[in-house]
Amino acid sequence: MSGTKPQTGYRKMHTDISKRPAEVNTLRHRLGRMLARFMFAETPSIENVRRYEKQLHDFASGGLALFWQRQGIYFGSALLCGFYYSIPVAAFCYLFCQLADIFDSFVSLKVVNRKNHSFRHTRRLLAFLFLSNLFSSLAVATFTLLVAELEGPAEHFTSLFFLFAAGLFAAVNNHQLPQVLAVRLVIYGALFIYIPAHDIWMENPLYGSKMWLHFATAIFVLYFVLECSVIFLRLYQRGLDQLEELRTERDRARDAYEVKSQFVSVVSHELRTPLTSINGALGLLRDADLSDNPESATRMLNIAHKNSQRLSKLINDLLDIQKMESDKMTYNFAPLDLSDLLEEARQSIAPYADQYDVDVVLTKIEPDLTVLADYERMMQVLNNLLSNAAKFSPAGGRIELCVKRDSDLAVLEVKDFGEGIPENSRDLVFGKFTQVDGSDKRSHDGTGLGLSIVQQIVSDHQGYIDYESVLGEGTRFYVEIPLMSETR
Repeated sequence: MSGTKPQTGYRKMHTDISKRPAEVNTLRHRLGRMLARFMFAETPSIENVRRYEKQLHDFASGGLALFWQRQGIYFGSALLCGFYYSIPVAAFCYLFCQLADIFDSFVSLKVVNRKNHSFRHTRRLLAFLFLSNLFSSLAVATFTLLVAELEGPAEHFTSLFFLFAAGLFAAVNNHQLPQVLAVRLVIYGALFIYIPAHDIWMENPLYGSKMWLHFATAIFVLYFVLECSVIFLRLYQRGLDQLEELRTERDRARDAYEVKSQFVSVVSHELRTPLTSINGALGLLRDADLSDNPESATRMLNIAHKNSQRLSKLINDLLDIQKMESDKMTYNFAPLDLSDLLEEARQSIAPYADQYDVDVVLTKIEPDLTVLADYERMMQVLNNLLSNAAKFSPAGGRIELCVKRDSDLAVLEVKDFGEGIPENSRDLVFGKFTQVDGSDKRSHDGTGLGLSIVQQIVSDHQGYIDYESVLGEGTRFYVEIPLMSETR
């Protein structure tokens, strides 16, 4: 036997707790987080900040609107107390309530007339409202408690009715801020239990006496007040949720209107330019005598043909977007060898790249990379990426095209050495009717639909597209698609 003494219950409990610092710290952390959320100590999202501001404003404006109603309640309560119980107590309590109400109204005015809408200021105003309503609740509780003392160990009809009226008034009018409502209900609820419980403690009556009946009635009435508070709080929160939904729908409608405006602006610009060229070329062919100058006729026909192709691409892009938005895009999935696809894409884009004096080079093609894909749509993806690379490459430059394996994925890469894309431009790159350079003076034409369509096609192939770019050095677009052996 060792000489150590057995641990007492307290010492053993203390030792057990000390062995579990992680659990204690976790509990302390959770309580801290709960208190932080209760007092808006954590920085919320923009939507929640806007919601908090409305709650504070509704609470303060509602309190100011009820100023004279509270004055009537205080005056009537003081008059009854002074006439039936004690004039000094009535005067003291009335002045105490007036002082608290003046402070509360002053804080509410600061909330309503606020100029600073930062979250830090919102949190400060909430702290002031919390303090002013704590002061007001203590004033009402003091009034009620003094009336109960003057009544003695009796039925406490007047004091408990005053308290019931104060609790119901808080439930109906303070539900905008759960923090403030909770403070009032805790103070009023504790006093609701204390007054009849104090009588039972002092008098020690039998269980069949009226004191026990009053105690049970007080608990029942307290439950009723709490239930009313929850009902009004839920109704107000539901109204805030509906308001937020309406605001969200308004923002969506505004965004849709902006997209529509962009659509009209881009399409009108993209339609007007080629149509003007086509009309001009055809007009010259019709009106001019080009029999002695067939080269001019050929040049005019080439201009008309080039711009008709541009119109055709625009119309096809618009039709593709419409199909994608209505989920009517169709695909003919079949085994597709990516090495053959890249070679055909390089040959297809070569004439277009020659216009910009750019070479398309196959740098790496790993064999036997087969995916389940739609040939036409994948060609559309590569043609779009390669044409963009050609437009933004310097004259005499090159575009590198490759495909390689990465685990169970095939990775297609299109790399140029042109202007590059600025940071934080992803939404513009893959957005609809958007371009990184969206000005009217941009040097490159386009609807801003191509990469949005490409992204959707890649997604429909269970793939992923992204890019890496350095300004002045170039851009690398890469497409990852599951290999066929992994999709069977």
